[in-house]
Amino acid sequence: MKIFNTRLPTLSDIQQAQLTAQRQADDYLLLDFDTRQHSRFRAVTVSGEAVGIDLPRTGVLKGDDVLTNAAGELMQVIAKPQAVTKVMAADDFLLMKGAYHLGNRHVPLMFEHSAAGYALYFENDHVLAQMLENLGLHTESASVPFEPETGAYQTGHGHSHSHSHAHTHSHNDAHSHDDDHDNNHNHNHSHNHDDSHSQHNASIGHSNDG
Repeated sequence: MKIFNTRLPTLSDIQQAQLTAQRQADDYLLLDFDTRQHSRFRAVTVSGEAVGIDLPRTGVLKGDDVLTNAAGELMQVIAKPQAVTKVMAADDFLLMKGAYHLGNRHVPLMFEHSAAGYALYFENDHVLAQMLENLGLHTESASVPFEPETGAYQTGHGHSHSHSHAHTHSHNDAHSHDDDHDNNHNHNHSHNHDDSHSQHNASIGHSNDG
């Protein structure tokens, strides 16, 4: 099995031509956001060939990233369309408010700016969708290549994770639920010592409430 372990930052004209031929032969990887967050995994090309990915932890694989192996062979990664939630609002301020609440929960977001206006995308989570609806935003289901914003997620996990080309990450791996943990610890210790001595009568009581 071929192992691809290096990400190419730039491509020569010859490599570009090679990738074009490979795409025509379905010799490329079509991966969703959850898979692209990992640095080591096994995958299958569109044509059905099993390959291995073994990369340094240098960030989430992006759509159109190109990998190479020790033999100089190339493998292109394409972001796979997946089920996500699209968020829209009547005005930009409200959408910005929605982005704040999602970002506060560390949800990977993809942003889109098209002729129709601005939109946010995140991996499906009905709790988050309901929260946004309660804030006055509109949510709907979509299927797009998910490329969330990079930045905090560029160091490995990404949840970032980001330009939308009418496509959309979605990791979440990212769900955010508010958990309330109520931990009460009460310690009641009572020690009574009744010691009689020839010179003293001492009664000592200790009560510790913690």
